Amino acid sequence: MASENAIPQGRMAEAPWWRLLDRNQWLIFAVASLSWLIDCFDQQIFNLARDGAIEHLIGKALATEYAPYTTSVFLVGWAIGGLTLGALGDRFGRVKMLTVAILLYAVCTGLSAFSTGFWDFCLYRLLTGVGVGGVFGLAVALVSDTVPDRSRAPALGMLQSLSSVGNIAAGLTGIGIGALALRGLLPLNLQTWQVLFMIGALPALFLVPVFLRMKEPQKWVDAKAEGARKGVQFGSYRNLLGHPTWRRHAWLGLVLCSAGIIGLWGIGNFHPKIIRSIIDAHLAGAGLGAEQIASEKSYWSGVGLLLQNLGGFCGMLALAKFAQFAGRKKAFALALSLSFLSTVMVFQYLREIDQIYWMLPLMGFGQYSVFAVYAIYLPELFPTSLRSTGTSFCYNFGRLVAATAPFTIGQVTRSLGGNIEGFRTAGVTVSVVLLIGLVVLPFLPETKDKPLPSD
Repeated sequence: MASENAIPQGRMAEAPWWRLLDRNQWLIFAVASLSWLIDCFDQQIFNLARDGAIEHLIGKALATEYAPYTTSVFLVGWAIGGLTLGALGDRFGRVKMLTVAILLYAVCTGLSAFSTGFWDFCLYRLLTGVGVGGVFGLAVALVSDTVPDRSRAPALGMLQSLSSVGNIAAGLTGIGIGALALRGLLPLNLQTWQVLFMIGALPALFLVPVFLRMKEPQKWVDAKAEGARKGVQFGSYRNLLGHPTWRRHAWLGLVLCSAGIIGLWGIGNFHPKIIRSIIDAHLAGAGLGAEQIASEKSYWSGVGLLLQNLGGFCGMLALAKFAQFAGRKKAFALALSLSFLSTVMVFQYLREIDQIYWMLPLMGFGQYSVFAVYAIYLPELFPTSLRSTGTSFCYNFGRLVAATAPFTIGQVTRSLGGNIEGFRTAGVTVSVVLLIGLVVLPFLPETKDKPLPSD
């Protein structure tokens, strides 16, 4: 019996959202959240392992230039996965495609540890990106189609907030592996980056048996049957971009999402370069060997990631709550503004090790806060036949633009002298893209307290 039936009818409006979920709804919410949490864990494992992997595979002299290109490859794969698996999820089922996505990113994350050169590493990152890109749209569509309407927004806000737990777990993993490497305790003469990728592959594989036993949400099953009778094609980009309402939502939502995604993946996730420059200056003259310095950088990159995501967790919880009582559009305006201001603060003013402890949590609060509103808002813009397709289109297409950021920031940095100060200025300059999201807000609908749209 559903838990909401156990609550007296007169007190339904007062009950917390989680009390309205029955056992099956709880299971779906839990595994969808875990799939996205572990997805984010693997994303951050890549951020931690990337530079060490490229230095080992092609040498330190070329790593500074080529390491960011692997992020571009990863983001291209992410966009491809989001656009294809999202549409296939509407067509063939959210659970089926989510299982495929999880298997793909888990296996290819593990294979990254066995890379022998730059090009096979890029291939594994591309395929990992395809799997990673499919998860968000599928997970939020799955939860949206499953939980009661009053639970939808807080459940999706919590799903997105829990992604920070995956990021924090990656940070702790990086700290732990860095500490073991400093003591020469890594097994089989493995490099730090190889161990990180191996660990990244494991958690997702435990989810697959659970997904193989899950059924598709009844709302999707019923809508699919009704659509078959009416001739509605599920997961169709022609329907998404041909219908005047869904087309407007798709393109404006894409611009809105691109602002936050480029802000985080095109700019914010490059803050480890600033941290490494601070660590280099801090360790200068300490007489440490190359491996010890690399381990110190790995350790501090983990600390930075941990601090950023502690702030991100708080930011997503806060803005998800704000979106529920103040409205989605006001929440976006606040979150994008905070993201811009906090990014400029870190790139311009982070100079000392002690500042890491408070500046990075503030940047995380700002940059990640907008993603909680994405999770709530995007599935409210599209009908069941296009919910995963539209959400994935908005959330992932912008990563193709974000993929150009290493080239863009690289060009701006070189034009400004090619040093760390040029990199800082480039980051501040490009961060203006975060404000573009504010421009489209007046043209998007407010969906607070409104039912999900139908075909």
